[in-house]
Amino acid sequence: MQTDVFIAGGGVGGLALAAKLASRGVHVVLAEQLKRESPIYKGELLQPKTLAILERLGVLDEVEANGHVLDQLRFQEVHRNPGSPPEEVNLTELDYGRVASVYDHALMVPHEKTKEILRSRAKSYGEFFHYLPATRFLGFENGMAKVKNKKDISYIQADVYIGAEGRSSPTRDAMNVKVNRKDYNHHFLTVTIPRPETFTKGKVITTSSCFLGLFPLPDNEVRTVFLIKAGEYKRIQEKGLEHLYQAYSELEPELSEGVRSIKDWKTVQLMIPYTYHVDRYYSGNLAIIGDAAHTVHPMAGEGMNLAIQDADVLGELLAWCKEENRPYDQYLHYYEDVRRPRVEFLLTLSHLSALVYSFQYEWWRQFRMRAVQRIYDDDYLHVKQMLNISGLGKWDFTLIDRAIQGSMLPPRRKKVSDQKQHQYLFSEAEDYPWK
Repeated sequence: MQTDVFIAGGGVGGLALAAKLASRGVHVVLAEQLKRESPIYKGELLQPKTLAILERLGVLDEVEANGHVLDQLRFQEVHRNPGSPPEEVNLTELDYGRVASVYDHALMVPHEKTKEILRSRAKSYGEFFHYLPATRFLGFENGMAKVKNKKDISYIQADVYIGAEGRSSPTRDAMNVKVNRKDYNHHFLTVTIPRPETFTKGKVITTSSCFLGLFPLPDNEVRTVFLIKAGEYKRIQEKGLEHLYQAYSELEPELSEGVRSIKDWKTVQLMIPYTYHVDRYYSGNLAIIGDAAHTVHPMAGEGMNLAIQDADVLGELLAWCKEENRPYDQYLHYYEDVRRPRVEFLLTLSHLSALVYSFQYEWWRQFRMRAVQRIYDDDYLHVKQMLNISGLGKWDFTLIDRAIQGSMLPPRRKKVSDQKQHQYLFSEAEDYPWK
């Protein structure tokens, strides 16, 4: 089999890339090893930049129809009272609407639904998209991709080979890149439970020793993320589900009934956060996207978004090469030039967010509360934080910003104008500089 582009991996990144390429007349073969939906938790939070990309792919309306809008993120510090409702200490609300963009919210969508929509979109370009389900990519042999379906081995020759396989990537291995990894002192338990119709806002609830993230999904469900110390999962299991019920109920009483829908530990997934970033994104006619190239701490909800944003830049580049009859391998550096510094920036931002919740000391909690509150009080901090996590632009924090956040300087009273923000939103020329 011969094609323009071969993609290994049919996650959201691989499917977004395939849909873009096929829509532009680039022949794509995509191999996906899974036969059915994966029960493993994957990202569900779509940031504003990703929504803009999905609109250009022509699927945003369908994605929005299957999602739950998050226009704010609430950070609530409480005192946990055993057997009683918590006592609120501080509440800070950060607003996506402070970003000067029509994409003024994030969206929670079940991961498999996002994949289904992207896969359907790619398949609508049947002449250019060839999907190989239940097909495992084994690596390269004689310059071709070697794939296996059941017992049958076949080879695919392409002008460009893209690794979108996730954390275990044969394409990355073939490129012989260096991987720099960081581990953390905490793990997460994540599970989806029912929620009351009135529970509609994203919320992070913390004490000096607890963290519970709550992100509403459609159909009156909520994705929950509960922080535990690294290595404590078995000990918590031994305490029984009643221990989990009590922890959730004492942090968020509204979910005291919903949490009891958990009947088996098998439905609770253990997430072990770590980050890594490769030293290069391409080699010759090979390139990698998403988790094959970088993994981000889940605290900022960026992982899936980075994969789709990788796919957007790489897809636009490969489609342009096809349309302009340019050799793919000579232009792949543009993909790395654009994406690598942006990913590095968000990896750092996510790492700092993780550190904020990594230490269980009351003095650290007091520092965290002041720092989060200052983001709200100072509009420059508010806008920068939301603009950066949105993916729509990049605005570096200065020493003055950090001094204000650390309460060494008072918050600024001046509001950030839309005109000022536009200087830091990514332009089409910055997204696609080869044009």
